[in-house]
Amino acid sequence: MQQIGSFGEWMEYVERERALLLFVKTDNCSVCEGLYPQVKALQANFPILFYKVNVAEVPEIAGQLSLFTAPVVLLFNEGKEYARFARFIPIEELKYRLGEII
Repeated sequence: MQQIGSFGEWMEYVERERALLLFVKTDNCSVCEGLYPQVKALQANFPILFYKVNVAEVPEIAGQLSLFTAPVVLLFNEGKEYARFARFIPIEELKYRLGEII
């Protein structure tokens, strides 16, 4: 997964790519650390771009995307948010949604 360094950088990717996934984490989040490898592993099965961001390092993205917890997984399709999973992310549901946007 490629690291996002600013909200502007993220918006460039959203405008340029058809479908993407954003994994949002924060510091000292054990749920984030446990979920990250599971989400990252999905990258091998789905031909879309996967990105990650730490909201402690890029707080603007939390405000702009209305993120109030972590972890959050956002799916974007055609420049718009398609699906949002927060805190406890069901991997099977995430796989299903990824399949829908391919």
